[in-house]
Amino acid sequence: MSDSNRHPRMWRPDWDGFTEMIQVLLQKPLRTALSGLGVGWGLFMIIITIGSANGLQNGVSQDLGDMAKNSMFMWTQSTSMPYKGFQRGRPIDLKIGDVEYLAANSRVLEVAAPQNQLGGWRGSNNVTRGLKTGAFTVFGEFPEQQLIEARPLKEGRHINTRDIEDKRKVAVIGERVRDILFTKAESPIGGSIRINGVNFTVVGVFSSMRSGEDAEEDLQSIRIPFTAFNQAFHKGDEVGWLCLLFDEEVHADSAAAEIMSVLKARLSIHPNDNRAFGHWTVAREFEEIQSVFSAIRWVSFVFGGLALLAGIIGIMNIMLITVRERTNELGIRRALGATPGVVVRQIMGETLLLTTLFGLMGAILSVATIEGINALLESMPDLQGGSFRNPEVSIDIVLQSLLTMVVMGAFAGILPAFRAVSIRPVEAIRTE
Repeated sequence: MSDSNRHPRMWRPDWDGFTEMIQVLLQKPLRTALSGLGVGWGLFMIIITIGSANGLQNGVSQDLGDMAKNSMFMWTQSTSMPYKGFQRGRPIDLKIGDVEYLAANSRVLEVAAPQNQLGGWRGSNNVTRGLKTGAFTVFGEFPEQQLIEARPLKEGRHINTRDIEDKRKVAVIGERVRDILFTKAESPIGGSIRINGVNFTVVGVFSSMRSGEDAEEDLQSIRIPFTAFNQAFHKGDEVGWLCLLFDEEVHADSAAAEIMSVLKARLSIHPNDNRAFGHWTVAREFEEIQSVFSAIRWVSFVFGGLALLAGIIGIMNIMLITVRERTNELGIRRALGATPGVVVRQIMGETLLLTTLFGLMGAILSVATIEGINALLESMPDLQGGSFRNPEVSIDIVLQSLLTMVVMGAFAGILPAFRAVSIRPVEAIRTE
């Protein structure tokens, strides 16, 4: 037959060889299960640990809510160094004029939003409406606060510039405040609430983008215009702390240093005094979170990889034992004309089949476990929030882990395969 009439030879799967591999592995089911268990357990641990780390990261990130990454919160403390005739230990107080000076002289500052709280940090106040009463935190703030710490509206509106300019006695309340002071049948918009003997009109209701206790604190708070706050509660031009937004192109540490240097010059504080102000930057917090969870993932890979390696070594040892037990069989194959390549493929195939089968079982079980935890969290609201939320693992990580396992399985089969090839047919046939 001419070359033009020949049909190309098509590849066909060797089902007989595959069936034979299955039969060989099933001859010693307990040995097969125990050797494969190490591989499956190693892969299971890698995926579960990474999924749990992601769940912790999601929970911590959710606690930060929708805060701008380039935001900073700063408060005053006491000086620790004498300067320009002032003794150490001098308490520092911020005034509105200091905030205006900072906004005019800082090169990195984009938004400065002073804030006050009635009763001090974490203080609460009795708020009444008719016969209903509750203890809530009350903040005086500027409209720019929404650029730093967004709170979604459920009804009405947020504080605006006219409220600040006219010192309007209006309030935006959290959902929990609404639920306690108002009935479900009435709208809180336009309703009046009494804070420390001063009446305020509700103009909006907000929710929280954070979770857990942080969300609960948001929902039990009341926000009123900064100017109305200071006038109603006799605060003058005092500022409790600053909520700041700096240039996104500037690193958080550099921005904090520049902002504090401007205020130190304004308030006659020694340039090297690092205790006069306290500050917290969201960007820095995110960097620390990312570094911590990156380390956790690497640790997960290391320990899971060691478990996987131990399983692979176990499989290699089992295959070496199997080759020794099948010396007579392999010798007969060689005597009947089986090439070294056929023997190598047989042993390598058995090793890869064993690692792949148990690796897939470990991967499927780990993903199912993560999905089960997610379903449990969703079905039980009391478990939602906190520092653990939506554990997940990407399909890329699963596939990379499986690929790594297959490669390691291939290496594990090399030594047993070549040990089988090294068996001399005549000597093997004599062995019983």
